[in-house]
Amino acid sequence: MRLADDWLKEWVEPVPPAAALAHILTMGGLEVDGIEPAAPPFRGVVVGRIVGIAPHPQADRLRVCEVDAGASAHLQVVCGAANAAVGLCVPLAQVGAQLPHGLEIKPARLRGVESFGMLCSAKELGLAETSEGLLELPDDAPVGQDLRTYLSLDAHVLEIDLTPNRGDCLSVRGIARELAALTGAALSSPFRDLVASSGTATLAVAVRETEACPAYLGRVIEGFDPAAGTPLWMRERLRRAGLRSLGPVVDVTNYVLLELGQPLHAFDLDRIGGDLAVRWAQGGERLTLLTGQDIALAADELVIADEQGPVALAGIMGGRRSAVDTETRRVFLECAFFAPHAIAGRARRHGLQTDAAQRYERGVDPTQQREALERATALLLQIAGGVAGPVIAAQESACEAPAIVLRHARLIRVLGGEFPAAQAESLLTRLHTAWERNEAGWIVQPPAYRFDLRIEADLIEELIRLRGYEALEARRPQVALRPVAAPEMAISPSTIRRLLVERGYHEAITYSFVDPALQAPFRAEAVAIDLLNPIASDLSQMRTSLWPGLVRALQGNLKRQSGRVRLFEIGAVFARDPAGIRQQNRLAGLIHGPSLPEQWRGDKSGAGADFFEVKGDLEALAGMMHLPVLDARSATHAALHPGKSARLMLAGEPIGWLGELHPGVVAALDLPQGVIVFEWDLDALPTTAVPRFSPLSRYPSVRRDLALVVPDGAPAGDLAEMIRATGGERLKACVLFDVYRGPGLEKGTKSVAFGLIFQDDGCTLEDSVVDEAVARIVGQLAERAGARIRE
Repeated sequence: MRLADDWLKEWVEPVPPAAALAHILTMGGLEVDGIEPAAPPFRGVVVGRIVGIAPHPQADRLRVCEVDAGASAHLQVVCGAANAAVGLCVPLAQVGAQLPHGLEIKPARLRGVESFGMLCSAKELGLAETSEGLLELPDDAPVGQDLRTYLSLDAHVLEIDLTPNRGDCLSVRGIARELAALTGAALSSPFRDLVASSGTATLAVAVRETEACPAYLGRVIEGFDPAAGTPLWMRERLRRAGLRSLGPVVDVTNYVLLELGQPLHAFDLDRIGGDLAVRWAQGGERLTLLTGQDIALAADELVIADEQGPVALAGIMGGRRSAVDTETRRVFLECAFFAPHAIAGRARRHGLQTDAAQRYERGVDPTQQREALERATALLLQIAGGVAGPVIAAQESACEAPAIVLRHARLIRVLGGEFPAAQAESLLTRLHTAWERNEAGWIVQPPAYRFDLRIEADLIEELIRLRGYEALEARRPQVALRPVAAPEMAISPSTIRRLLVERGYHEAITYSFVDPALQAPFRAEAVAIDLLNPIASDLSQMRTSLWPGLVRALQGNLKRQSGRVRLFEIGAVFARDPAGIRQQNRLAGLIHGPSLPEQWRGDKSGAGADFFEVKGDLEALAGMMHLPVLDARSATHAALHPGKSARLMLAGEPIGWLGELHPGVVAALDLPQGVIVFEWDLDALPTTAVPRFSPLSRYPSVRRDLALVVPDGAPAGDLAEMIRATGGERLKACVLFDVYRGPGLEKGTKSVAFGLIFQDDGCTLEDSVVDEAVARIVGQLAERAGARIRE
């Protein structure tokens, strides 16, 4: 929110200097992101009045103006602006003036005529991005006065970053209330008088959804001049708040929005077909908004409708059919309170972000609608004239926040120090709460506009915030700390992180929200959870896998010319099942590029990482965590390459997947070939046994190499598992050291070679014992896998 400090002075006195004001607000919880001047630097510009105009003798588009600058003698200034007229007050940059961007005004001769100054437009003074003609000042502007003084251009504009719970501060009055509460300054209101109804025109309005719209007021205003210009003081305040002038009706509604935080909307009464109704949208209804966007309305969206259909999306934006324009002569001015739950999320659903929706979603003061309507009426009649009809109160329910019990003992305990009751009562009064004492402390009635004050902890937070966080006493806590014993062999995420980092991986942390289109290839059979109120359209679904986030991280790395990427992430995934929402903790990784970083030995590019390299990393990880032997069994996954994917198994139970991304996924996401991914279900990992010391055998080991011919589709992992199961306790290791396909073998077969290492802890093994074990292994392999000894 942008706020000019000079506007604030109408509501609260005194207002500290800009830097001190920013510090007070920031320490009070309203963070000030920046301070900027209300106008760019310039000097030597005063209010001038054109008292005479003559044609330029040498140029049809130029005129010679005689300008009163408040001195004894008038100045001659050559000007080409079309709106220059006798009697018009305009900014005059005198000789010697410095304008924005370093322009210095000097005496000049323009087409043979001397000019002593320059009549300025708003753009030339840095007060507008575009302008047509001179900046027209009010007729009563004091001639000769410095323009910066006259327009308060030495004021400062504060950019305030409000938290979502402080919707009450989205206005000048809200910030003024906050400043008065923080400093104890006096708070006032610059307007008090109501507008007398001199007209009789009304419009019938029916509020059918009173829970969604507890208050709906309006008023017909007719006979005003649509060509009337918005006064400079209002246009300047709108400019400082980041809004441009759009005509008196719209400017007045925007001004009251900024001043009171109350959205209003003006309907062209001649374009409304019959009575109005506040209701939920009906099936099939559509609405063309003021921006020209045509939207389909859902049944949970509140609309303002006439007898022909919706004319506005309630609390968000009006419709084009009933929009006010330069031909409008009669308006129906709407001022309502829409409940936050009826507005929240509806604007983002249509890709909209409006000032009205921002305020209604956070909560608008439910008691100020009549006051805001009177204020807007007074301003519009003052600017453009006209006749105001009576206030139409279609719905005006009393809204009151629930009372809160605040215990004095609890206040002291939470803050860790004394908090005098008198001081607490003074601060509660500054917050505009109604309170009364009871035995434990106070019963506090928050003001209706404070939607963030609902429980005792909220009030305690407010009291220490107003007293100042620096007033908190520093005390060491006195508690009995009892360490919690952790299972000795529990596998902690920190252990996994350390082991993977040691193997060259980098940890990634990605959003739990993902783009549904990006997640679709990786979702498999999981039912994704759609967010009801996403922060963005590409973050509208809860992730069912960690792969989408890692793929997006890979895309970002590739755009930055990072050719070698090794990422992992530990996080939660979410899916919907018949029992509700299921959350699992997983470990996932993604690898692309050379196995080794660029180096001076060998090929600079290095061999690309492949399935077996990543499988080796996972086997090493399992070993370092003292898990059972990791088994990778060939299986298919929709997101993985057929024939280059495997189901990861531990102790016969599936724990995850490993494989290369499917070519279709790679093409759809514009990724390079050879991206390897894996994912473990950490919740499925077994508890490991505590390692126990075993004495080293004093006797030599015996190695026998076994070359086998097996069907080409036989997994080497299955063969190794059969060997381990058959070899007995003397078989200490089984190492796969060769795989061969080619000449000398039958078509459809391959040769695999294992090194079998035998050792006995109590004696030296004899050849006959080893031969017997090898024969037993060969027999099992022949029977179960169709293997035979390679000749």
